[in-house]
Amino acid sequence: MDNLIIPKDYHSELNLHDTQIAIKTVKDFFQGLLALRLNLSRVSAPLFVDPLSGLNDNLNGVERPVTFDIKEQNGRTAEVVQSLAKWKRYALKKYGFSYGEGLYTDMNAIRRDEITDNIHSIFVDQWDWEKVIKQEERTLDTLKETVNTVYKCLRKTEKYMAIQYDYIEEILPHDIFFVTTEELAEMFPDNTPKEREYYITKTKGAVCILKIGDTLENGEPHDGRAPDYDDWALNADILVYYPVLDIALELSSMGIRVDKKALLSQLKKAGCEDRAKLPFQKAIIDGELPYTIGGGIGQSRICMFFLRKAHIGEVQSSLWPDEMMQACEKSGIQLL
Repeated sequence: MDNLIIPKDYHSELNLHDTQIAIKTVKDFFQGLLALRLNLSRVSAPLFVDPLSGLNDNLNGVERPVTFDIKEQNGRTAEVVQSLAKWKRYALKKYGFSYGEGLYTDMNAIRRDEITDNIHSIFVDQWDWEKVIKQEERTLDTLKETVNTVYKCLRKTEKYMAIQYDYIEEILPHDIFFVTTEELAEMFPDNTPKEREYYITKTKGAVCILKIGDTLENGEPHDGRAPDYDDWALNADILVYYPVLDIALELSSMGIRVDKKALLSQLKKAGCEDRAKLPFQKAIIDGELPYTIGGGIGQSRICMFFLRKAHIGEVQSSLWPDEMMQACEKSGIQLL
């Protein structure tokens, strides 16, 4: 509750009925454009996986996945996915995707340990996408080119929504600014990683932060990353400045996926070399999976941003603390 931001004199320009229509407008336009620009086909995806498969995303390694037992299968345990970062790479091979082709899907997750506020919910919905690349394309240039493509889709969506709704003004800059986590630490040595993100994003408007997960020269990582999907030297977050809340708002996390060398190195750094024996990780080591690039784009996050909402609960249904619901109702923030 301490993290809740109540913007002064806030009111939603759309009532609940019109908000639902606007949410669909944003999602339909953006996902169609993204699929076209990145050559992606929509596929079905799991809501839960076998915990022994190694397919679930461990996030920062401390979040507890939601588990349940299956009566018909003698009490077999299943885990609700936390993201589909690993599953997508496996699916590209299983579904027969070729070089230059990719997939995207609607990913729904439950993050039971999330601390909720204006932009965090225990319910997560995003477009998870993945695309086959060549080994020689595992470069920073490939990553930046893909980031620019995703960012252009975001800009075009904002332009489209500004045409549909008079109250929406275009605020995204023409170009996104690239910066590494080490460069950020040098720019703002006395600030926390989140403060660095805020200062650079407010200055530039839209920022791509590169190389997340590894330890910086100051001895601390900028942020946590699971060691077995993104290559920490070839990943990125897309953040935009959001004036409604005066924050840096992360819209997408993406990266070129680990090869054998990066996987073994990162598992060792993370102190979890035992994961190399799991089926998914072993498939990477044995060279059975394609080289890929992929990411996740928050559906509720972009709806919130493009509709200029103050709380993610205005564009998705979830459960919130009683005090938060009361404070939002008092301040004219209509939670779904």
